[in-house]
Amino acid sequence: MNSHVQVKKPKTMAAILMLGAFIGLFGETALNMALTNIMEDYAISAGTAQWLTTGYLLVLAILVPLSAYLVRWFSTRQLVVAALVISSLGAALAAVAPSFAVLLTGRLVQAIGTGIFLPLMFSVIMLIFPIQKRGAVMGIVGLVITAGPALGPTLSGLIISASSWHYIFWVMVILNVLLLISALNIENVSDISKPKIDVGSLLLSTVAFGGLIYALSTLAETPFTNPAVWAPLLAGVAALGLFIFRQLKMPEPMVDLRVFKYPMFALGTVLMVITLFVILSVAILIPIYLKSVLAYTSIAAGLLMLPANLLNIIMAPIVGSNFDRVGARIFTRLGFSFITVGAIVFLLILSATTPVWQVIGALCILFLGISMTIMPAQTHAMNQLPRELYADGSAAMNTLTQVAGAAGTAIAITLFTAGQKNYIAEFGAVNPAEFLAFGTHHAFYAVLIAAVLGLIGSLFIRNNREVVK
Repeated sequence: MNSHVQVKKPKTMAAILMLGAFIGLFGETALNMALTNIMEDYAISAGTAQWLTTGYLLVLAILVPLSAYLVRWFSTRQLVVAALVISSLGAALAAVAPSFAVLLTGRLVQAIGTGIFLPLMFSVIMLIFPIQKRGAVMGIVGLVITAGPALGPTLSGLIISASSWHYIFWVMVILNVLLLISALNIENVSDISKPKIDVGSLLLSTVAFGGLIYALSTLAETPFTNPAVWAPLLAGVAALGLFIFRQLKMPEPMVDLRVFKYPMFALGTVLMVITLFVILSVAILIPIYLKSVLAYTSIAAGLLMLPANLLNIIMAPIVGSNFDRVGARIFTRLGFSFITVGAIVFLLILSATTPVWQVIGALCILFLGISMTIMPAQTHAMNQLPRELYADGSAAMNTLTQVAGAAGTAIAITLFTAGQKNYIAEFGAVNPAEFLAFGTHHAFYAVLIAAVLGLIGSLFIRNNREVVK
């Protein structure tokens, strides 16, 4: 069996898919820079406002497992067009939102489009390129995955300074419509077999991933002893256990969990999960710190985050083009070493009076590491799978990374809030910059723990040249 499907214009097809995924991933963090403005406009707290990011990720975590079904029920063109139309409608609704409830609804609709697009990009790109070209192509995919969420605060900062946060959504509407015109002639590469849809699996995956993310997000403003936290957490864990058991027993599972029988796929997915956790944590903490503690404007805060993003953009294709020669082992070890050092530097320097060049330097170290972990871990993992498991591998990996992203956002805000409360309890609330800085510092312990776990995991990566065709 060939390792790929022949299409007329694989590069054009890949470009459309990557741009669509970039817009969706940009949407994950685009509002982070606008959270303070939105909190003022709608008179809401940080814990409520973070649902604009967490709710988006929640929908992705619920929808992405469905992707293994969707690619077997609908053609590639139908899915791409549907995803772009739904994303455009959601962004338009959010752009004209008269209330926070309408804004959140628009975000959730937008996330449905991204939830269709993201796993589709992975499985299609794995199908249309031969194995020897995947390193370079997946290097660009890795850039899309990191640059989308990472550039969100920078680009939205520029948009907010020029007009208002509403225009962040109008920009996404315009980009989606332009991409939709290009996508009308996209070729189908899916094997449409129309398997029976298992409603039980759908319900269990929804309760599992929805419950886990809801519980983590509620923790930002509610103690763990409150039923609003532990009840959905228990429901999520129980549903996840039943979902896994059901998938392993079914002749045609919703997501084929046999992908985790390939050790390097399982480990690569874990490293991806950790990297996304770090990216989303940092993407929400640093904009709040730069604006609320160091008192920078949205445009200044966005531009200050640009050097780290540019470093990532430069490094991603370099890592991709050298992946086949160097292998995942060296890149992931180096990458997580840099991420760990970056997290330690943040914990050493963060205060109400930290010179901004130190923040930029620490961010650059962190993103240098991220550029070396995400693509090698992902490509190495997917390369272990036979072609018929690409869609399942993509669905499993993307579901877990979206859960990790939501967990990163929720845990970062929870620790940020807890740190502030601890500071205020001990020293009072006279100086807001001091307790906000302490909250940010407190949240970076989660980033450090994640980085160390990733570094330990990278020690077990094997550069296995044997790939299942």
